[in-house]
This record gives sequence, C-alpha cells and structure tokens, in this order.
Amino acid sequence: MTSTHPSRWWALAVLAAGLSMIVLDGTIVGVALPAIIRDLHLTLSDAQWLNAIYSVVFAALLMSFGRMADLYGRRNMFIGGVMVFVAGSIWAATAQHGNTMLLARGLQGVGGAMVLPTSLSSVNTMFQGNDRATAFGIWGAVMAGMAAIGPLLGGWLTATLSWRWIFWVNLPIGLLVVIGALLVAPNSKAADAEPGRFDWLGLVLSIVGFGALVFAVIEGPELGWIHPIRELTVGNATWSRSAPVSLAFLALVVGIVGIGVFITWERHRLHQRQRVLLNLALFSIPTFSWGNITAMAVAVGEFALVFVLPLYLIGVLGLSPFIAGWVLAAMALGAFVAGALARHASARFGAARVVLIGLILEVIGVGVLALVLNRSVSPFLVSACLIIYGVGLGFAAAQLTSTVLADIPPTQSGQGSATQSTVRQVGSALGIALSGSALAAGFDRYLTHAFDGMTAIDPSQAQALIDATRSSVGSNLAGLRADVANGLLGAQGNDIVNALATAFTGATRWSLVTAMVFLALGMVGAVRVVRAAHPTTPATG
Repeated sequence: MTSTHPSRWWALAVLAAGLSMIVLDGTIVGVALPAIIRDLHLTLSDAQWLNAIYSVVFAALLMSFGRMADLYGRRNMFIGGVMVFVAGSIWAATAQHGNTMLLARGLQGVGGAMVLPTSLSSVNTMFQGNDRATAFGIWGAVMAGMAAIGPLLGGWLTATLSWRWIFWVNLPIGLLVVIGALLVAPNSKAADAEPGRFDWLGLVLSIVGFGALVFAVIEGPELGWIHPIRELTVGNATWSRSAPVSLAFLALVVGIVGIGVFITWERHRLHQRQRVLLNLALFSIPTFSWGNITAMAVAVGEFALVFVLPLYLIGVLGLSPFIAGWVLAAMALGAFVAGALARHASARFGAARVVLIGLILEVIGVGVLALVLNRSVSPFLVSACLIIYGVGLGFAAAQLTSTVLADIPPTQSGQGSATQSTVRQVGSALGIALSGSALAAGFDRYLTHAFDGMTAIDPSQAQALIDATRSSVGSNLAGLRADVANGLLGAQGNDIVNALATAFTGATRWSLVTAMVFLALGMVGAVRVVRAAHPTTPATG
C-alpha cells in the first residue's frame, strides 16, 4: 500500500482505535485495583501479578506475533488479536477468583501481543516521508494519552458501575474495530514473506527468560531473595521454607540464563541466515539500540507510577476511585498537550532532542512529587506534579517511536516495531514489579515501626493492624477511618490511622524514587540518541 492510497488515514484511525483498547487496558486496572483486591482477596504480589502478567505475556509473544504478521498478513493478525483480547476481557469481567483473573489477564496479553506490533508495522509500511512522521506522531500520542487516561476511565467505571466494567467496555469497542479493519485496513506482508521455519525454540526461550525474571522481581520480597522466608504452594506442589534457596532466587538465575541463551540462539540463527525473532543486527544501529534503552526506562517509570499512585491516593488520602482517576488524569492532560506540540517541537529541535526534553520533564515531575508526598498532601499538588510528568511523557512517547525506527529498513519494520514494543512491555512489567518490590521494602521499613512510641496501643493489636495493612495493600485504611468515626478504635483511633497512612506514604516514596532512577537512566539513553541522530553536534558537558 503506498502513501497515496485513499484509505490510509481511515486505516490509521482503525489501527489507533485497536491500539487504544490495548494500551488502555495496561493502565485502566490501576484505580480499580483496591476494589479488585477487596473483592477477590488479593495480596500485594497478587496485585502486582494482576498488572504484570499482562505485560509479561505481552512481552514474551510480541516478537513472535510481529514476525508472523509480516509473513501471513498484518490485518489478519490484527483482527485475530482483537478477538482474543475481547475474549480475555469477557473472562476477566466474569472472574470470581484471583487465579481466574490472572489467567484472563494473561489471555488479554496474548491478544495485545498480536495487535500492537501489527498496528505499528502497518503504519510504517502505509506511510512515507512527512506523512509517516505525522502518522508516527499520532501513534505515539495515542500510546501516551491512552496509557495516561486509563486511570480516569477506570475510576469512573468503578465508581459509577463496577470494576468489572473496565473489562466489559472492551466488547463493543472490539467489535467496531474488527468491522473497521475488514473495511479499510490492508493485509500487507513483508517483502521476504516466503515460507520458512519458524523460530519456536526462540519463542520458548524468550517466554522462560522474561517470565522468570519478572517472577523473581515480584516474588522476591514475599518469598525471600536468597533463602526462603515462607512456603509457596501451587496445586499439589510446595516450595518449602527448608529449601536450600528461595524460588525467587532460582527464578532470577533461570531468567538471566534464559535471556542469555535466547540471545545466543538468535545470534546463531542469524549467522545461519535462518528466521529469527530478534534480529540482533538491528542493534548495530545507534538510534535503535539507545532508543530502546530509553523506551524501556520510560515504560518502567510510567507503569511504576500507574501501579503505586492509585493505592496511595485511595488508601492514604482516602479519595474515591473516581476522584483518584481525575488526579491521575493530569498525566493524560499533560500528555495530550505535549502530543499536540511534539510535531512542531520536533521540526524545530529534532525528534531526538524532544525525547530528551521529555525525559528531563519526567524526572522533574516525579522528583518533585516524591519530595512533597505526605499523608495529607493536596490532591491538586499531586496533579500539578503529574501534569509536568505527563508533558514529559507526551514529548518522549510521541517522538520516541519514530526516532527508534527512523533508520530501520522498511523490510525490517515488523522486526523493528516488534522489538521496540517488546522492550516497552518488558519495561512495563519491570516497572510494576520494581515499584511493587520497593513498596514491599518500604512496608518492611516503615510499617514495622509505625507504632513506635505509641505505648497505649496493645502490641498484638498493633501487629494485627500492620499485617492487615500490608496484606490488603492499604485498602483496609478506608474501613479503619469508618471505625474511627464510629468510635471503635478508641481515643487513639486517629493516631493509629495517621501512623499507618504515614508509613504507607514512606513506602510509596520509595517506589517513586525507584521510578526516578530508571527515568534518569532513560535520560542517559536519550542523550546518546541525540548524539547518534545528530553526529555533527558538538558534545557538551
């Protein structure tokens, strides 16, 4: 399909709608998470997995489905992915148990992995020249904006209907997207789409490597990083506390080795001129390699915030899901404003420099938020910090995709887009895992000492309150406030709730600092992208 095809902009609209549904689902769960935790009786690690399993499955399958789409038709893969995603959404909407919900989220991840690389590679092949830059700008703005607006929609649906409607809403959208794709989207294929042996071993190695790594980061605080601190039972199998090493440590080793073997295997297949999931030759292109490092850091920071902030806003500040969604919507506001300005800024400063400006603003926004956070901070101040962060996110995301893929040959667009999307999803899963691990570490540091100096509270009652706050991820604080209002916690009721809220705030700050560290790493990557994209620019500093 050439850039003069009359339906290319309509096709872009359909692809963007499908993309919106997929990206939105990565963040819409956040504000509804306290309600889901309460209804399905989830723990902190369960809550992390509820978001992370979507990203883990997404990341593990992206490259495979990206390549399949190149070979067998991008529209076919796109439509199939939307249908799988909608099926997973229906399953999640009807889930009555935590394990069922996790499986449904995993199925959604399969559908998302079929849709995302297909939409990006289709845009890359449909548009040329200035039209391509515009299309990528729209694509990037949708990515950033929908991820940021997810909490607002999730909060509204949870407050007015039920958290289950965050999944039901995908059914009518998915049906409209399928119809639109059949009418206007091209079923393009890669130029080298002749039959060939698919890299099944690479698929297995990527799933094992990425999945085990994220499992280790999420479960490490619960199971112990080196030595087991509690048992883990799955079905009839139990990993005992008397085992020589923690299952999280074993998973970490398996993840690192699995990723190493995967890279070695892909290098071997490339040398043998066989089909590969990950074309390592693309990483010899500086804008691609450094751009992907930046993309991962941006995703880590974004999803760390989306995971931990709803828990803080609802648990500590006592906001309703709807109001918490409005606070988090400040990110969307900033992202949409920046998305509208990004093209003009890119024309003046260059896309790579706009990405760097975005990262700087993200670091400032998160850093200031970490400084001002307390148990009674104004939601308006939180929103102001998130607007700064959102502007940075909009600038970075809108131009990052085109920067990463700028020097990728069109015949490798499927590989390039799938790799870039995989890196982002790995970053999303790591962002959730790392922020959750930092939150758990913060709980150990602050909750353990929450009642130090409060001699009037019974030690057994204090420990029960600490355990309840940790296990419910702060969702018990609303009930405790109601108990205080009814006089059920005695004269020290307010002091008890304030102590727990202060401890939760300290743990949240640890998560924000973790996000800021990775965003700073993204700034380093963005500087290298600028130098690669503008090699004649004199180095500064």
